[in-house]
Amino acid sequence: MFESAELGHTIDKRTYDREEPGLRAALLDAQFELAQAGKFPVLILIGGVDGAGKGETVNLVNEWMDPRHIQTRAFGEASDEESERPTMWRFWRELPPRGKIGIMFGSWYTAPIVDRVMGQTDDEDLQQSLDRIVRFERMLHDEGALLLKFWFHLGKKQQKKRLQELEKDPRTRWRVTKLDWQRFKIYDRFREVSAHALRETGTADAPWTVVEGLDQRYRSLTVGKVLLEAMRERLAAQNSKPASVKAPPLPKIDNLGLLRHLDLTQKLARPKYKKELEKWQGRLNLLSREKKYFRKRSLVLVFEGSDAAGKGGAIRRITGAIDARHYQIIPVAAPTEEERAQPYLWRFWRRAPRRGRITIFDRSWYGRVLVERVEGFCDVSNWMRAYSEINDFEEQLVDNGAIVCKFWLQTSRAEQLKRFQLREQTSFKHFKITEEDWRNRKKWNAYEQAVCDMIDRTSTEIAPWFVIEAEDKYFGRIKILRTIVEQMGKVL
Repeated sequence: MFESAELGHTIDKRTYDREEPGLRAALLDAQFELAQAGKFPVLILIGGVDGAGKGETVNLVNEWMDPRHIQTRAFGEASDEESERPTMWRFWRELPPRGKIGIMFGSWYTAPIVDRVMGQTDDEDLQQSLDRIVRFERMLHDEGALLLKFWFHLGKKQQKKRLQELEKDPRTRWRVTKLDWQRFKIYDRFREVSAHALRETGTADAPWTVVEGLDQRYRSLTVGKVLLEAMRERLAAQNSKPASVKAPPLPKIDNLGLLRHLDLTQKLARPKYKKELEKWQGRLNLLSREKKYFRKRSLVLVFEGSDAAGKGGAIRRITGAIDARHYQIIPVAAPTEEERAQPYLWRFWRRAPRRGRITIFDRSWYGRVLVERVEGFCDVSNWMRAYSEINDFEEQLVDNGAIVCKFWLQTSRAEQLKRFQLREQTSFKHFKITEEDWRNRKKWNAYEQAVCDMIDRTSTEIAPWFVIEAEDKYFGRIKILRTIVEQMGKVL
């Protein structure tokens, strides 16, 4: 894996001085074209051994190009805020938008490699982390990002010499720490684990470029030329999408479907509803205030459903049972310009709750496989791959301690019409009915098929869907509250 990066590559000063001006000019032109097009982001990951010139190279890239359109981020130990969320949360927050360049020091590779070298994890843990990284990087590629991964390498003797030179010079002495020498003592182990990580994650969508860091001129020209060639190639092909073969949706052959199989006649009388409401709200309140166990968890509630199915009323009964300081409601509408410049899951990753907190999504990331699918806002390959990306997102939430409850509220078509008409006739409910609601109603069958596909593909053992018969609002609200309490009780 590293053999060619231990040969002693060098570039003489005359060659460097001849090539550097043209390379700088070409990189600036490519960066300007990238910003003008605004079609995709460039994400550069920087990894490698200590003393191999990672910092100098990144500084040089910022010098050669316009730093106003480059966001450079360095990741060290996770903060308290970061450690209470899924591992990938802090990296999602720092993804560059379309038209920009992002550089990441200490990316999502650092912790899996270091933890395995130090014996804090085993081979299975490492492999799980690498598999997740591959899925994440595939998603970035499918979303249009240009991902460049550079690994700066030095042989063992070269690294020792480099660290000694830096330590000897008063201007660079501060860059060598005790930790650098401690890691040098286990160089062979670092090399072994790093080689495995690069082999497992060097894919066609996101290959690694291993750069020998011995000679500053060599590594500078190498990185510059790789970056320029990749940007030029991607800019030339920006109007074409990579081919993607995905499994087709399940064909609808008979008239039997999950939603049509529901018993919508179930009702709850008002007197019993009041008693049940008090009972389940009380239990939810106690569980949400449970200090010993819930502080190590979080609760994520997802509400989807047909228009006028009662999502808002159900959410109000939940929030009426818990402390307002401990929950946040996220009403999801069409993405903003800022959100459209990022992968579609970006705006939801940002909202992942800390431990001990509750986040309620009124509409959610499932818009990609519902509204965007039915309305044609994205093509088949995009919404088909979204199923596995959503499952991966929810798995990371659960692995970090989240209890994920997803609710689909369903009414009959006749009941929906009745509620639409009531909203039009009631002055304080006018705001609830729009032309879009009537348009969506005309596509009832298409949405019904999309919902069935969604539940089939994303109702998992760790984050199942709960389909709520919402024809009777009292019945639906109590079923939701009871389900939340039961799911929390199982985990806590």
